[in-house]
Amino acid sequence: MITINSYIHRSVLYDIIRRWMYCEVYPSDVDLITRIVHFNNVYVFRYLKILADRLFGEVHRCEFSARPAFIKGDLKDIIIVNPPYFNARVNELINHYRHDPGRFYRETPFHAMLYFKRDHPADIYIGSSRIKRVHRLAEKAARRIIDQMYDAIKKHADSLAEERAKRLGIERYQLVTPAEEMIEEFLRAEDRFIDDLKHKRSVQDNEGLVINDVAGIKVIVEDSQQDGLIALLERMNCRIIEEERHAGKYNATNLIVSFAPPKEKILSQPLGEKIVTIMEKRGMSPGQSNRDFAEFVDSGEESVYVEIIVSNYQEMLESEIGRCIHEDRIIEQRLRQEYCGSLAKNVEYLMEYLFTFPSSSRIEIGDLPIKIWNRYLPDYFEQVLWELFRIPRYNVLDE
Repeated sequence: MITINSYIHRSVLYDIIRRWMYCEVYPSDVDLITRIVHFNNVYVFRYLKILADRLFGEVHRCEFSARPAFIKGDLKDIIIVNPPYFNARVNELINHYRHDPGRFYRETPFHAMLYFKRDHPADIYIGSSRIKRVHRLAEKAARRIIDQMYDAIKKHADSLAEERAKRLGIERYQLVTPAEEMIEEFLRAEDRFIDDLKHKRSVQDNEGLVINDVAGIKVIVEDSQQDGLIALLERMNCRIIEEERHAGKYNATNLIVSFAPPKEKILSQPLGEKIVTIMEKRGMSPGQSNRDFAEFVDSGEESVYVEIIVSNYQEMLESEIGRCIHEDRIIEQRLRQEYCGSLAKNVEYLMEYLFTFPSSSRIEIGDLPIKIWNRYLPDYFEQVLWELFRIPRYNVLDE
């Protein structure tokens, strides 16, 4: 159904997502999805640090430091502190942010490391590495799946129109269809698609859906230095898979690179206390968790995909506090989604449940609480999450 290329054991996760869409859950899925999500998060964090440390070291050839960021305000506050240069637009952006920082989505959760070039009197921000949060990963996976479903439903609706045109003895383009009839054809095609899922009949899944940007690095270098960055990445054994240059409201280069993490280095330190505690809730001792993590890494794919964004300082400001704020783009994506029916919402609920379940203390799944052929109000999914984390809810009827 969808492949997440920044993870290892991608085919296993692909299969779980596909099966859960058909409401096929195995008892072994509890351990599988827990390891897939938590061990991959550790793995991504470690290989991303290795790659980012080397990349920033090679680009700047100087001493640098890094510190964590937990909300977007940590990043937005720091990028205006010690600008590498000033001009009218840079001054305008900084002044706008200082005047009303609350308008710039400062509280957005952000799992990142910020990198700085040591300088006097203050360090200079040179970029960051970040891991896409589970909620955003679930949202993106759902959006890709929904778009593919929508295309499949539209194709079936078009075939219904084609059949109607043949019955009338005319070409498809000559068919004039009232709006209400077009809606009815689409709804019939949607019902057929839902019925296929409900009865576990294979639905159209020809296009390989992928997510390549769970792991990401942003490198801040001025335009004159950017051409040499691709050659540098190739010397670092990073194979360029995609290159996309953005121009207009936001000017930057997006690269997808294939990187083979050094597994021995990743396994040279034991798991941290937080992940060990999470696995203990699943009945796994610290020693067993570390052995399982080592086996997970050793048996996983050799390479992963990482997104690398190359931008100069002013364009980076535009993407955080200027004309193309990242959070504004996320909102626009949500508003532009063509297909927003109950099937689409259920895919969103299911993906969030799948990626959230490993953070709960549940040791069995049982019957999936979301079946994408049913219809639910958002209130129901809120209740599902409360029950997943065993959060008690006050009910006046209990009085």
